[in-house]
Amino acid sequence: MATAPHDGFAQLVHAEWTKLRTVRGWLVGLLAAVVLTIGIGLLGPLGSQISCVHVDGGGCSAQSPPKGPDGREVVDDKTIVYRFLSGDGSITARLTDFDGEYAPTGDVQAGTVHGLQPWSKAGILIKDGIKPGSPYAAVLATGSHGVRMQYDYVHDLPGLAGPVSAATPRWLRLVRTGDVITGLNSADGAMWTAIGTVRLANLPHDLVIGVFAASPQYEVIKSSFGGTRSNGGPTTATGTFDRIALTGQTSGDWTVPPTYTGSGPDGQPLRPQGGDGPKAPTGAVQHGSDGFVITGSGNIAPMAVSEGSGKTVESALAGTFAGLIAVIVVAALTMTAEYRRGLIRTSLAASPRRGRLLAAKATVLGGASFVTGLAAAAIAVPSVTALEHHKGLYVFHASAGAQIRIVVGTAALLAVAAVLALAVGTIVRRGAAAVAAVIVVIVLPYILAVASVLPAGAAQWLTRLTPAAAFAVQQTVTSWPQVTAVYTPTNGYYPLSPWTGLAVLCLYAAVAYALAHRLLLRRDA
Repeated sequence: MATAPHDGFAQLVHAEWTKLRTVRGWLVGLLAAVVLTIGIGLLGPLGSQISCVHVDGGGCSAQSPPKGPDGREVVDDKTIVYRFLSGDGSITARLTDFDGEYAPTGDVQAGTVHGLQPWSKAGILIKDGIKPGSPYAAVLATGSHGVRMQYDYVHDLPGLAGPVSAATPRWLRLVRTGDVITGLNSADGAMWTAIGTVRLANLPHDLVIGVFAASPQYEVIKSSFGGTRSNGGPTTATGTFDRIALTGQTSGDWTVPPTYTGSGPDGQPLRPQGGDGPKAPTGAVQHGSDGFVITGSGNIAPMAVSEGSGKTVESALAGTFAGLIAVIVVAALTMTAEYRRGLIRTSLAASPRRGRLLAAKATVLGGASFVTGLAAAAIAVPSVTALEHHKGLYVFHASAGAQIRIVVGTAALLAVAAVLALAVGTIVRRGAAAVAAVIVVIVLPYILAVASVLPAGAAQWLTRLTPAAAFAVQQTVTSWPQVTAVYTPTNGYYPLSPWTGLAVLCLYAAVAYALAHRLLLRRDA
Protein backbone atom coordinates (compact mmCIF):
# COMPACT_ATOMS: atom_id res chain seq x y z
CA MET A 1 0.00 0.00 0.00
CA ALA A 2 1.35 3.41 -0.95
CA THR A 3 2.09 5.78 1.92
CA ALA A 4 1.70 9.53 1.96
CA PRO A 5 4.91 11.51 1.51
CA HIS A 6 6.61 12.72 4.67
CA ASP A 7 5.65 16.32 3.94
CA GLY A 8 2.08 15.57 2.88
CA PHE A 9 -0.21 18.47 3.70
CA ALA A 10 -2.35 16.52 6.18
CA GLN A 11 0.78 15.43 8.04
CA LEU A 12 2.08 18.99 8.11
CA VAL A 13 -1.22 20.24 9.52
CA HIS A 14 -1.09 17.53 12.19
CA ALA A 15 2.49 18.46 13.05
CA GLU A 16 1.67 22.17 13.33
CA TRP A 17 -1.37 21.39 15.46
CA THR A 18 0.82 19.30 17.74
CA LYS A 19 3.22 22.24 18.10
CA LEU A 20 0.39 24.62 18.92
CA ARG A 21 -1.25 22.47 21.57
CA THR A 22 2.00 21.45 23.26
CA VAL A 23 3.36 24.98 23.74
CA ARG A 24 1.66 26.12 26.93
CA GLY A 25 2.14 29.82 26.25
CA TRP A 26 0.28 29.65 22.96
CA LEU A 27 -2.68 27.81 24.50
CA VAL A 28 -2.73 30.32 27.35
CA GLY A 29 -2.77 33.11 24.77
CA LEU A 30 -5.81 31.66 22.99
CA LEU A 31 -7.58 31.11 26.31
CA ALA A 32 -6.74 34.70 27.26
CA ALA A 33 -8.44 35.85 24.05
CA VAL A 34 -11.67 34.17 25.17
CA VAL A 35 -11.47 35.53 28.72
CA LEU A 36 -10.64 39.09 27.61
CA THR A 37 -13.42 39.20 25.03
CA ILE A 38 -16.03 38.04 27.53
CA GLY A 39 -14.64 39.90 30.55
CA ILE A 40 -14.43 43.34 28.95
CA GLY A 41 -17.92 42.87 27.53
CA LEU A 42 -19.23 42.21 31.05
CA LEU A 43 -17.55 45.30 32.50
CA GLY A 44 -20.00 47.66 30.76
CA PRO A 45 -23.23 46.39 32.34
CA LEU A 46 -21.50 45.62 35.65
CA GLY A 47 -20.69 49.31 35.95
CA SER A 48 -24.15 50.49 34.90
CA GLN A 49 -27.47 50.69 36.69
CA ILE A 50 -30.84 52.22 35.90
CA SER A 51 -32.04 54.06 38.99
CA CYS A 52 -35.77 54.69 39.10
CA VAL A 53 -38.70 53.88 41.34
CA HIS A 54 -42.30 53.03 40.52
CA VAL A 55 -45.08 54.87 42.30
CA ASP A 56 -45.64 51.72 44.35
CA GLY A 57 -42.07 51.89 45.63
CA GLY A 58 -40.74 49.05 43.49
CA GLY A 59 -37.80 49.20 41.11
CA CYS A 60 -38.10 49.58 37.38
CA SER A 61 -36.10 49.03 34.23
CA ALA A 62 -35.34 51.12 31.18
CA GLN A 63 -38.46 52.14 29.29
CA SER A 64 -38.88 50.19 26.07
CA PRO A 65 -39.53 52.24 22.93
CA PRO A 66 -42.36 51.12 20.66
CA LYS A 67 -41.54 48.46 18.10
CA GLY A 68 -42.66 48.31 14.50
CA PRO A 69 -44.09 45.31 12.66
CA ASP A 70 -40.61 43.80 12.09
CA GLY A 71 -39.57 44.16 15.73
CA ARG A 72 -37.31 47.19 15.23
CA GLU A 73 -37.50 50.12 17.62
CA VAL A 74 -39.42 53.05 16.15
CA VAL A 75 -40.50 56.61 16.91
CA ASP A 76 -44.26 57.08 16.59
CA ASP A 77 -45.03 60.53 17.95
CA LYS A 78 -47.15 62.90 15.90
CA THR A 79 -50.25 65.09 15.92
CA ILE A 80 -53.08 63.24 14.21
CA VAL A 81 -56.78 63.76 13.65
CA TYR A 82 -58.63 60.68 12.47
CA ARG A 83 -61.78 58.70 11.87
CA PHE A 84 -62.35 54.97 11.41
CA LEU A 85 -62.52 53.13 8.09
CA SER A 86 -64.25 49.75 7.83
CA GLY A 87 -63.13 47.67 4.86
CA ASP A 88 -61.99 49.23 1.61
CA GLY A 89 -61.90 52.98 1.07
CA SER A 90 -59.69 56.01 0.53
CA ILE A 91 -58.66 59.39 1.85
CA THR A 92 -57.74 62.42 -0.26
CA ALA A 93 -56.47 65.77 0.99
CA ARG A 94 -54.81 68.88 -0.40
CA LEU A 95 -51.86 70.38 1.47
CA THR A 96 -51.77 74.11 0.71
CA ASP A 97 -49.22 75.39 3.21
CA PHE A 98 -46.38 73.82 5.15
CA ASP A 99 -44.23 75.76 7.63
CA GLY A 100 -42.43 75.18 10.89
CA GLU A 101 -40.48 76.62 13.80
CA TYR A 102 -37.34 75.62 15.64
CA ALA A 103 -34.96 77.00 18.24
CA PRO A 104 -31.47 77.45 16.74
CA THR A 105 -29.89 77.48 20.20
CA GLY A 106 -31.85 74.44 21.36
CA ASP A 107 -33.63 76.60 23.96
CA VAL A 108 -37.20 77.52 23.06
CA GLN A 109 -37.20 80.25 25.71
CA ALA A 110 -34.35 81.98 23.86
CA GLY A 111 -36.51 82.37 20.77
CA THR A 112 -37.54 80.44 17.68
CA VAL A 113 -37.30 81.05 13.95
CA HIS A 114 -39.44 79.90 11.05
CA GLY A 115 -38.29 76.95 9.03
CA LEU A 116 -38.88 73.26 8.44
CA GLN A 117 -36.51 70.42 9.18
CA PRO A 118 -35.49 68.29 6.18
CA TRP A 119 -37.72 65.45 7.38
CA SER A 120 -40.60 67.45 8.86
CA LYS A 121 -43.81 65.76 7.72
CA ALA A 122 -47.43 66.59 7.01
CA GLY A 123 -49.75 64.22 5.22
CA ILE A 124 -52.38 61.50 5.32
CA LEU A 125 -52.20 57.98 6.68
CA ILE A 126 -54.03 54.70 7.09
CA LYS A 127 -53.03 52.90 10.28
CA ASP A 128 -53.88 49.85 12.35
CA GLY A 129 -55.18 51.84 15.32
CA ILE A 130 -53.37 54.60 17.20
CA LYS A 131 -51.10 52.33 19.24
CA PRO A 132 -47.46 53.39 18.69
CA GLY A 133 -45.64 50.95 16.44
CA SER A 134 -48.70 49.57 14.65
CA PRO A 135 -48.56 49.05 10.84
CA TYR A 136 -49.35 52.05 8.66
CA ALA A 137 -48.95 53.62 5.23
CA ALA A 138 -48.70 57.37 4.65
CA VAL A 139 -48.35 59.84 1.81
CA LEU A 140 -46.74 63.01 3.08
CA ALA A 141 -44.85 66.17 2.18
CA THR A 142 -41.44 66.77 3.76
CA GLY A 143 -39.36 69.83 4.52
CA SER A 144 -36.66 69.16 1.91
CA HIS A 145 -37.36 65.84 0.20
CA GLY A 146 -40.63 66.42 -1.61
CA VAL A 147 -43.60 64.10 -1.34
CA ARG A 148 -42.92 60.59 -0.03
CA MET A 149 -44.84 57.41 0.57
CA GLN A 150 -43.66 55.83 3.80
CA TYR A 151 -44.93 52.66 5.41
CA ASP A 152 -44.17 50.47 8.41
CA TYR A 153 -41.57 53.03 9.60
CA VAL A 154 -38.58 51.73 7.62
CA HIS A 155 -39.79 52.01 4.02
CA ASP A 156 -39.58 55.23 2.00
CA LEU A 157 -40.59 55.87 -1.64
CA PRO A 158 -40.18 59.20 -3.52
CA GLY A 159 -43.04 61.16 -5.06
CA LEU A 160 -43.30 64.69 -6.46
CA ALA A 161 -40.30 66.92 -5.79
CA GLY A 162 -40.37 70.52 -4.63
CA PRO A 163 -41.76 72.51 -1.69
CA VAL A 164 -45.39 73.07 -0.73
CA SER A 165 -46.92 76.55 -0.98
CA ALA A 166 -50.19 78.21 -1.92
CA ALA A 167 -48.91 78.39 -5.50
CA THR A 168 -47.67 74.78 -5.51
CA PRO A 169 -50.02 72.73 -3.34
CA ARG A 170 -49.78 68.96 -3.14
CA TRP A 171 -52.72 66.60 -3.45
CA LEU A 172 -52.29 63.37 -1.51
CA ARG A 173 -54.30 60.15 -1.71
CA LEU A 174 -54.28 56.70 -0.10
CA VAL A 175 -56.48 53.84 -1.33
CA ARG A 176 -57.09 50.66 0.64
CA THR A 177 -58.09 47.40 -1.06
CA GLY A 178 -57.87 44.57 1.45
CA ASP A 179 -54.27 44.42 2.68
CA VAL A 180 -53.04 46.47 -0.29
CA ILE A 181 -52.45 50.21 0.08
CA THR A 182 -51.77 52.46 -2.92
CA GLY A 183 -50.27 55.92 -2.50
CA LEU A 184 -50.77 58.65 -5.10
CA ASN A 185 -49.91 62.33 -5.47
CA SER A 186 -50.89 65.16 -7.78
CA ALA A 187 -49.96 68.77 -8.39
CA ASP A 188 -53.46 69.81 -9.47
CA GLY A 189 -55.91 67.19 -8.21
CA ALA A 190 -56.68 66.07 -11.77
CA MET A 191 -53.60 64.20 -12.99
CA TRP A 192 -52.61 61.59 -10.41
CA THR A 193 -49.37 59.62 -10.26
CA ALA A 194 -48.93 56.45 -8.24
CA ILE A 195 -45.99 56.56 -5.82
CA GLY A 196 -46.21 52.94 -4.77
CA THR A 197 -48.42 49.99 -3.92
CA VAL A 198 -47.61 48.03 -0.78
CA ARG A 199 -49.05 45.12 1.14
CA LEU A 200 -49.48 45.45 4.89
CA ALA A 201 -49.98 41.89 6.08
CA ASN A 202 -52.92 40.94 8.30
CA LEU A 203 -54.61 44.33 8.42
CA PRO A 204 -57.82 44.26 10.47
CA HIS A 205 -61.18 45.18 8.99
CA ASP A 206 -61.33 48.48 10.89
CA LEU A 207 -58.49 50.99 10.50
CA VAL A 208 -57.67 54.54 11.50
CA ILE A 209 -57.67 57.00 8.59
CA GLY A 210 -56.67 60.64 8.95
CA VAL A 211 -54.23 63.55 8.57
CA PHE A 212 -51.16 64.31 10.66
CA ALA A 213 -48.08 66.48 11.18
CA ALA A 214 -44.74 65.72 12.82
CA SER A 215 -41.32 67.34 13.05
CA PRO A 216 -38.19 65.64 14.43
CA GLN A 217 -35.71 67.33 16.71
CA TYR A 218 -33.52 70.05 15.25
CA GLU A 219 -30.04 68.55 14.83
CA VAL A 220 -26.71 70.35 14.62
CA ILE A 221 -23.97 67.76 14.08
CA LYS A 222 -20.48 69.04 14.87
CA SER A 223 -17.42 66.99 13.96
CA SER A 224 -13.89 67.74 15.12
CA PHE A 225 -10.91 66.18 16.83
CA GLY A 226 -12.40 64.94 20.04
CA GLY A 227 -15.33 63.29 18.28
CA THR A 228 -18.71 64.05 16.75
CA ARG A 229 -21.47 65.67 18.78
CA SER A 230 -25.12 66.37 18.10
CA ASN A 231 -26.94 69.34 19.59
CA GLY A 232 -30.44 70.51 18.90
CA GLY A 233 -33.89 71.10 20.28
CA PRO A 234 -37.60 70.64 19.69
CA THR A 235 -39.27 71.73 16.46
CA THR A 236 -42.78 72.00 15.12
CA ALA A 237 -44.32 71.65 11.67
CA THR A 238 -47.69 73.09 10.65
CA GLY A 239 -49.63 71.74 7.69
CA THR A 240 -52.77 73.34 6.27
CA PHE A 241 -55.14 70.76 4.75
CA ASP A 242 -58.37 71.23 2.83
CA ARG A 243 -60.49 69.32 0.30
CA ILE A 244 -60.44 66.31 2.63
CA ALA A 245 -62.55 63.54 1.09
CA LEU A 246 -63.20 60.03 2.39
CA THR A 247 -64.70 57.08 0.53
CA GLY A 248 -65.86 53.77 1.91
CA GLN A 249 -67.61 53.05 5.18
CA THR A 250 -66.31 55.55 7.74
CA SER A 251 -67.53 56.03 11.27
CA GLY A 252 -67.06 58.24 14.30
CA ASP A 253 -66.39 61.93 14.66
CA TRP A 254 -63.06 63.46 13.78
CA THR A 255 -61.01 62.45 16.80
CA VAL A 256 -57.70 63.38 18.37
CA PRO A 257 -55.75 61.73 21.19
CA PRO A 258 -56.25 63.39 24.61
CA THR A 259 -53.03 65.44 24.43
CA TYR A 260 -54.30 67.51 21.47
CA THR A 261 -56.88 70.30 21.26
CA GLY A 262 -58.78 71.89 18.44
CA SER A 263 -61.91 71.90 16.31
CA GLY A 264 -63.08 69.99 13.26
CA PRO A 265 -64.25 71.04 9.77
CA ASP A 266 -67.76 71.56 11.12
CA GLY A 267 -66.47 74.04 13.71
CA GLN A 268 -67.34 71.74 16.61
CA PRO A 269 -64.68 70.88 19.21
CA LEU A 270 -62.74 67.75 18.41
CA ARG A 271 -63.54 64.91 20.79
CA PRO A 272 -60.53 63.65 22.77
CA GLN A 273 -60.09 59.89 22.51
CA GLY A 274 -60.22 58.71 26.13
CA GLY A 275 -58.76 60.74 28.98
CA ASP A 276 -60.36 62.56 31.88
CA GLY A 277 -60.31 66.07 30.55
CA PRO A 278 -58.15 68.72 28.91
CA LYS A 279 -54.40 68.14 29.01
CA ALA A 280 -51.41 70.22 27.98
CA PRO A 281 -51.24 69.81 24.21
CA THR A 282 -48.16 68.41 22.50
CA GLY A 283 -49.74 69.42 19.21
CA ALA A 284 -52.56 71.58 17.97
CA VAL A 285 -55.43 70.96 15.56
CA GLN A 286 -57.56 73.86 14.38
CA HIS A 287 -60.48 74.17 12.01
CA GLY A 288 -59.46 75.41 8.57
CA SER A 289 -61.32 75.99 5.33
CA ASP A 290 -63.10 72.61 4.97
CA GLY A 291 -60.07 70.99 6.56
CA PHE A 292 -57.51 71.30 9.33
CA VAL A 293 -54.46 73.28 10.36
CA ILE A 294 -52.32 70.76 12.23
CA THR A 295 -49.18 71.55 14.22
CA GLY A 296 -47.06 68.67 15.42
CA SER A 297 -43.70 67.61 16.80
CA GLY A 298 -42.00 64.24 16.92
CA ASN A 299 -41.59 61.73 14.13
CA ILE A 300 -42.94 58.54 12.65
CA ALA A 301 -39.83 56.66 11.57
CA PRO A 302 -37.28 54.03 12.63
CA MET A 303 -35.31 54.89 15.76
CA ALA A 304 -31.58 55.51 15.40
CA VAL A 305 -29.40 54.30 18.27
CA SER A 306 -28.31 57.84 19.09
CA GLU A 307 -31.97 58.75 19.67
CA GLY A 308 -32.57 56.13 22.34
CA SER A 309 -31.06 55.31 25.67
CA GLY A 310 -30.00 51.73 25.16
CA LYS A 311 -27.35 49.19 24.26
CA THR A 312 -26.81 47.36 21.01
CA VAL A 313 -26.26 43.61 20.87
CA GLU A 314 -22.74 44.09 19.51
CA SER A 315 -21.80 46.07 22.62
CA ALA A 316 -21.47 42.63 24.22
CA LEU A 317 -18.39 42.19 22.01
CA ALA A 318 -16.65 45.37 23.15
CA GLY A 319 -13.74 43.21 24.31
CA THR A 320 -13.04 41.82 20.84
CA PHE A 321 -10.11 44.20 20.36
CA ALA A 322 -8.37 42.79 23.46
CA GLY A 323 -9.00 39.20 22.42
CA LEU A 324 -7.72 40.11 18.98
CA ILE A 325 -4.44 41.37 20.44
CA ALA A 326 -3.93 38.03 22.21
CA VAL A 327 -4.57 36.13 18.97
CA ILE A 328 -2.19 38.40 17.06
CA VAL A 329 0.58 37.72 19.58
CA VAL A 330 0.12 33.94 19.35
CA ALA A 331 -0.09 33.93 15.55
CA ALA A 332 2.99 36.10 15.04
CA LEU A 333 5.11 34.17 17.55
CA THR A 334 4.37 30.77 16.04
CA MET A 335 6.61 31.80 13.14
CA THR A 336 9.00 34.33 14.68
CA ALA A 337 9.82 32.01 17.61
CA GLU A 338 11.09 29.40 15.15
CA TYR A 339 13.36 31.99 13.54
CA ARG A 340 14.62 33.20 16.92
CA ARG A 341 15.44 29.69 18.15
CA GLY A 342 16.72 28.37 14.84
CA LEU A 343 13.96 25.76 14.68
CA ILE A 344 12.86 26.98 11.27
CA ARG A 345 15.75 25.04 9.72
CA THR A 346 14.46 21.83 11.29
CA SER A 347 10.94 22.53 10.05
CA LEU A 348 12.14 23.23 6.52
CA ALA A 349 14.38 20.17 6.53
CA ALA A 350 11.39 18.01 7.48
CA SER A 351 9.24 19.73 4.85
CA PRO A 352 11.29 21.00 1.90
CA ARG A 353 8.14 22.37 0.26
CA ARG A 354 8.14 25.69 2.07
CA GLY A 355 4.84 26.85 0.65
CA ARG A 356 3.10 23.83 2.16
CA LEU A 357 4.64 24.55 5.53
CA LEU A 358 3.31 28.12 5.52
CA ALA A 359 -0.12 26.92 4.37
CA ALA A 360 -0.21 24.32 7.16
CA LYS A 361 0.63 26.95 9.77
CA ALA A 362 -2.05 29.27 8.36
CA THR A 363 -4.62 26.46 8.40
CA VAL A 364 -3.92 25.54 12.02
CA LEU A 365 -3.74 29.11 13.28
CA GLY A 366 -6.79 30.20 11.31
CA GLY A 367 -8.80 27.23 12.53
CA ALA A 368 -7.72 27.58 16.16
CA SER A 369 -8.42 31.32 16.12
CA PHE A 370 -11.82 30.76 14.52
CA VAL A 371 -12.80 28.33 17.27
CA THR A 372 -11.44 30.77 19.87
CA GLY A 373 -13.49 33.64 18.47
CA LEU A 374 -16.57 31.47 18.07
CA ALA A 375 -16.43 30.35 21.70
CA ALA A 376 -15.80 33.88 22.98
CA ALA A 377 -18.60 35.48 20.96
CA ALA A 378 -21.09 32.66 21.54
CA ILE A 379 -20.63 33.07 25.30
CA ALA A 380 -20.32 36.87 25.40
CA VAL A 381 -23.43 37.79 23.40
CA PRO A 382 -26.07 35.96 25.50
CA SER A 383 -24.22 36.46 28.80
CA VAL A 384 -23.67 40.20 28.46
CA THR A 385 -27.15 40.75 27.01
CA ALA A 386 -28.73 38.87 29.92
CA LEU A 387 -26.72 40.94 32.41
CA GLU A 388 -27.77 44.17 30.67
CA HIS A 389 -31.42 43.16 30.99
CA HIS A 390 -30.87 42.25 34.64
CA LYS A 391 -29.33 45.68 35.26
CA GLY A 392 -32.36 47.38 33.74
CA LEU A 393 -30.62 48.45 30.53
CA TYR A 394 -32.55 48.40 27.28
CA VAL A 395 -30.99 46.36 24.45
CA PHE A 396 -31.91 47.27 20.89
CA HIS A 397 -33.50 44.57 18.78
CA ALA A 398 -31.34 42.36 16.58
CA SER A 399 -32.76 39.49 14.55
CA ALA A 400 -31.61 35.92 15.15
CA GLY A 401 -29.84 36.03 11.80
CA ALA A 402 -27.94 39.18 12.77
CA GLN A 403 -26.89 37.65 16.08
CA ILE A 404 -25.61 34.52 14.36
CA ARG A 405 -23.76 36.69 11.85
CA ILE A 406 -21.95 38.73 14.51
CA VAL A 407 -20.90 35.56 16.36
CA VAL A 408 -19.62 33.80 13.23
CA GLY A 409 -18.24 37.08 11.87
CA THR A 410 -16.26 37.71 15.04
CA ALA A 411 -14.76 34.23 14.74
CA ALA A 412 -13.85 34.93 11.11
CA LEU A 413 -12.34 38.29 12.11
CA LEU A 414 -9.97 36.61 14.56
CA ALA A 415 -9.12 33.83 12.09
CA VAL A 416 -8.20 36.17 9.23
CA ALA A 417 -6.28 38.47 11.60
CA ALA A 418 -4.28 35.43 12.76
CA VAL A 419 -3.31 34.62 9.17
CA LEU A 420 -2.30 38.26 8.65
CA ALA A 421 -0.15 38.18 11.81
CA LEU A 422 1.47 34.91 10.69
CA ALA A 423 2.28 36.43 7.30
CA VAL A 424 3.73 39.60 8.82
CA GLY A 425 5.79 37.48 11.23
CA THR A 426 7.16 35.53 8.27
CA ILE A 427 8.05 38.77 6.48
CA VAL A 428 9.77 40.63 9.34
CA ARG A 429 11.02 37.60 11.36
CA ARG A 430 10.85 39.60 14.59
CA GLY A 431 8.08 38.93 17.10
CA ALA A 432 7.78 42.40 18.61
CA ALA A 433 7.87 44.10 15.21
CA ALA A 434 5.26 41.75 13.76
CA VAL A 435 2.89 42.12 16.70
CA ALA A 436 3.25 45.91 16.73
CA ALA A 437 2.69 46.19 12.98
CA VAL A 438 -0.53 44.17 13.00
CA ILE A 439 -1.90 45.96 16.06
CA VAL A 440 -1.18 49.31 14.40
CA VAL A 441 -3.10 48.41 11.22
CA ILE A 442 -6.10 46.67 12.85
CA VAL A 443 -6.59 47.54 16.51
CA LEU A 444 -5.33 51.14 16.60
CA PRO A 445 -7.61 52.42 13.78
CA TYR A 446 -10.56 50.71 15.44
CA ILE A 447 -9.88 52.35 18.81
CA LEU A 448 -9.38 55.78 17.23
CA ALA A 449 -12.64 55.40 15.28
CA VAL A 450 -14.89 54.27 18.14
CA ALA A 451 -13.39 56.25 21.03
CA SER A 452 -14.72 59.66 19.87
CA VAL A 453 -11.20 60.88 19.15
CA LEU A 454 -11.42 61.70 15.44
CA PRO A 455 -13.89 63.73 13.37
CA ALA A 456 -16.63 61.65 11.80
CA GLY A 457 -15.09 61.83 8.32
CA ALA A 458 -11.71 60.57 9.49
CA ALA A 459 -13.31 57.79 11.53
CA GLN A 460 -15.35 56.72 8.51
CA TRP A 461 -12.28 56.58 6.27
CA LEU A 462 -10.27 54.60 8.82
CA THR A 463 -13.00 51.98 9.02
CA ARG A 464 -13.30 51.91 5.25
CA LEU A 465 -9.66 51.64 4.12
CA THR A 466 -7.78 49.89 6.94
CA PRO A 467 -8.16 46.28 8.14
CA ALA A 468 -10.25 47.72 11.00
CA ALA A 469 -13.09 47.75 8.45
CA ALA A 470 -13.62 44.12 9.46
CA PHE A 471 -15.29 45.24 12.71
CA ALA A 472 -18.31 46.11 10.54
CA VAL A 473 -19.14 42.41 10.69
CA GLN A 474 -20.36 43.07 14.25
CA GLN A 475 -22.82 45.80 13.26
CA THR A 476 -26.51 45.13 13.95
CA VAL A 477 -27.89 48.68 13.61
CA THR A 478 -29.05 50.33 10.39
CA SER A 479 -28.48 53.88 9.15
CA TRP A 480 -31.66 55.35 7.69
CA PRO A 481 -31.60 58.01 4.94
CA GLN A 482 -34.92 59.35 6.23
CA VAL A 483 -33.63 59.87 9.79
CA THR A 484 -31.09 62.53 10.74
CA ALA A 485 -28.71 61.13 13.36
CA VAL A 486 -25.03 60.72 14.22
CA TYR A 487 -24.07 57.70 12.12
CA THR A 488 -20.49 57.02 13.24
CA PRO A 489 -18.53 53.95 14.41
CA THR A 490 -18.85 55.30 17.96
CA ASN A 491 -22.60 54.60 17.77
CA GLY A 492 -22.11 51.28 15.99
CA TYR A 493 -22.49 52.49 12.39
CA TYR A 494 -19.77 51.53 9.90
CA PRO A 495 -19.43 52.86 6.34
CA LEU A 496 -19.18 49.37 4.78
CA SER A 497 -21.62 46.48 4.96
CA PRO A 498 -20.67 43.68 7.39
CA TRP A 499 -19.22 41.19 4.90
CA THR A 500 -17.65 43.91 2.74
CA GLY A 501 -15.80 45.17 5.80
CA LEU A 502 -14.52 41.67 6.54
CA ALA A 503 -13.47 41.36 2.90
CA VAL A 504 -11.15 44.37 3.35
CA LEU A 505 -9.28 42.49 6.08
CA CYS A 506 -9.20 39.38 3.88
CA LEU A 507 -7.60 41.43 1.09
CA TYR A 508 -4.86 42.70 3.41
CA ALA A 509 -4.26 39.16 4.69
CA ALA A 510 -4.11 37.75 1.15
CA VAL A 511 -1.55 40.34 0.03
CA ALA A 512 0.59 39.81 3.14
CA TYR A 513 0.36 36.03 2.75
CA ALA A 514 1.42 36.19 -0.90
CA LEU A 515 4.45 38.33 0.02
CA ALA A 516 5.33 36.03 2.93
CA HIS A 517 5.11 32.99 0.65
CA ARG A 518 7.39 34.61 -1.91
CA LEU A 519 9.99 35.64 0.68
CA LEU A 520 9.92 32.25 2.41
CA LEU A 521 10.75 30.56 -0.90
CA ARG A 522 13.56 32.98 -1.76
CA ARG A 523 15.29 33.72 1.53
CA ASP A 524 17.65 31.56 3.54
CA ALA A 525 16.35 30.23 6.82
